[in-house]
Amino acid sequence: MKHTTPATTGSPSGTQGGALNSSARRSRVKDTATALLVVATVLAGALGPMQAAVNGQLGKTIGDGHAAALISFGTGLVLMFVVVFARPATRREALAIPGLIRSRTIPWWNYLAGLCGAVIVLSEGVTVGVLGVATFQISLISGLVISGVICDRLGVTASVKQPLTTTRLLGAALAIAATVVVISPSFSVPHTIVLAIMPFVGGLLAGWQPAGNAAVADVTGSMLVSIGWNFLVGFTALLIAYLVRAAAGGVDFQLPSEWWMYLGGPLGLLSIALMALLVRGLGLLLLGLASVAGQLVGSLVLDAAIPALGHTVHVATVIGTVIALVAAGIGMIPSGKAAHPDEAGDGAHEDAVAAAVAGGEAGEASGR
Repeated sequence: MKHTTPATTGSPSGTQGGALNSSARRSRVKDTATALLVVATVLAGALGPMQAAVNGQLGKTIGDGHAAALISFGTGLVLMFVVVFARPATRREALAIPGLIRSRTIPWWNYLAGLCGAVIVLSEGVTVGVLGVATFQISLISGLVISGVICDRLGVTASVKQPLTTTRLLGAALAIAATVVVISPSFSVPHTIVLAIMPFVGGLLAGWQPAGNAAVADVTGSMLVSIGWNFLVGFTALLIAYLVRAAAGGVDFQLPSEWWMYLGGPLGLLSIALMALLVRGLGLLLLGLASVAGQLVGSLVLDAAIPALGHTVHVATVIGTVIALVAAGIGMIPSGKAAHPDEAGDGAHEDAVAAAVAGGEAGEASGR
């Protein structure tokens, strides 16, 4: 009698094992992709300190932080003008903004979100040369954390309000502690403490900026147009203030010959573009944590690795960096109700882009 051995290739156990192996492979690929995106976001976050360093050195070189901010915003505005007006669709959307303002489709103050970015870039030009990149970034991020907690509680940047939980209040308290620690070596120099307050206030203002930029993007139908408008408003405000200064007491500076001192605006735009791409693969929380880590660690590296900047990295600076990173992580944890899926996805993209506009992050592409 002839016996036939049953085939095992199509058995249920074989099929199940193949499915498990396939699932494990997909999981490994996903984990690897996420890790690479996190690394890319950390590097992109470091563009914020680079922008601050460039603007700070520009202000120090020409002896006028206000003029440095004007130059930085001006280069960014020129690039955005080229990007927006190169396409017929975005050109029409941009030219429609005056009519939208007159029609009061959205509250008029949403069109002034660029003023927040102007304050931050101005503070870069005025304070980074004295404070150092790390102290500036910690003060800025601490202000952003506190502003994020407040804006979330009021429902400014989302349709769902976030309650003031103990955890979020702890994050805000740690943010204040980080600022105090990092400026502690300068307690004997009052004017340095005053300078450190400037980026902190800029961070407080920037917490609202994503809401204004997102509203303009919604009504115009283009985030690019919103970013371009952001640069135009900031540049106009800085220019008016500069002209008033010139008329009142005169101004005097010479444009530097070093080409890299004009890269503040382009670095900001590069950060915006990268964050807009990376948020799709990471989501808001991971993007925010990774970009803040990039900003803080990048600040320390810049101050320590480039002696020409002339800033000493104190132990207090390192401790303040760690505290600020913890504060940012706590401040980004959602509490209470969560937004609807469609709102969460849009909000992540808008917040990341708009925070980047604020100064790298402002943040920064922190996604508050």
